[in-house]
Amino acid sequence: MIPRLGWYVHHHGRGHVTRLLAIAPHLAAEVDCVSSLPAPRALPSGWTWTVLDRDDDGGEPVDPTVGGMLHWAPIGHVGHRGRLATIAAAAAERRWDCMVVDTSVEVTLLARLLGLRTVVVTQPGHRVDRPHMLGFAAADTVLAPWARGILSPPHLEALGEKVVHTGGISRFAARGAGGTRTDEVVLLAGSGGSAVGPAAIRDAEKATGRRWRVLGEGGAWAEDPWEALVSAAVVVSWAGQNAVADLAAAHAPAIVVPQERPFEEQRETGRALRRAGLAQVADEWPTIAQWPELIDRASTARPEWERWEVAGAPQRAAAAISDTVRGRR
Repeated sequence: MIPRLGWYVHHHGRGHVTRLLAIAPHLAAEVDCVSSLPAPRALPSGWTWTVLDRDDDGGEPVDPTVGGMLHWAPIGHVGHRGRLATIAAAAAERRWDCMVVDTSVEVTLLARLLGLRTVVVTQPGHRVDRPHMLGFAAADTVLAPWARGILSPPHLEALGEKVVHTGGISRFAARGAGGTRTDEVVLLAGSGGSAVGPAAIRDAEKATGRRWRVLGEGGAWAEDPWEALVSAAVVVSWAGQNAVADLAAAHAPAIVVPQERPFEEQRETGRALRRAGLAQVADEWPTIAQWPELIDRASTARPEWERWEVAGAPQRAAAAISDTVRGRR
């Protein structure tokens, strides 16, 4: 009998939904997705998508952290109450066997309170606050979508076999990375927000004497940036998990500039990449004087991106979810 799962997709940026779609082809299950985001066009046949009420609008929230026990449970917010009620109703009516949560402590706790086996997708960073530790304790399985050893936060190591390091989950994991690289620089800017403005990018382009192509915020959005990643002399990127996994899949010579995110997520990823020698990492957007040497170093590097373990990562994530459904974890 094919299991039926619920899958919560966080709305910030595009990374959470991209990860879902990378894992989906390898998962033998019927899935009901819930999210504040609209349904993606590539949702697998037979899967459902329910758009949840927003809980981050309105005025000043009242006691949203419950004195530090949770991240977001504002008193009296109709949208917050409605979204949790929608999830609970779907779990009961559609008889979910398990729930995948990417990413929310509150939804994790709700799933476990409903008696569901629960898989949590985590992110890098110093996630040792009370809410995160409560969520990890409630989960059956914690998916860490990067390579263990390169990035091994102590708080996850302490969870032992509950954690599955899948390797970097990229939608391009099955594609070949061959081809000829040009002199072009590609900026993979994503959609999660950045402190780098158009003027700074123009100054960097002038300083390097190369043509820059901007994909994402501040440029043309590319649904499939693969050709740009495998042909660029250098890819400049933020340090989001999907971006790094895509760099690894493309074996791209890269300059990674971590952006400010909660719990120092991208900064911790950047430090791990620097230690492993997988990319040139700049803690801040480089100055005009720094760009030429940085581009030269990156373009001649031969990073061992296979160490990020992109090959087979979506399959490993799907297997961990299936094992959780069957009570094998």
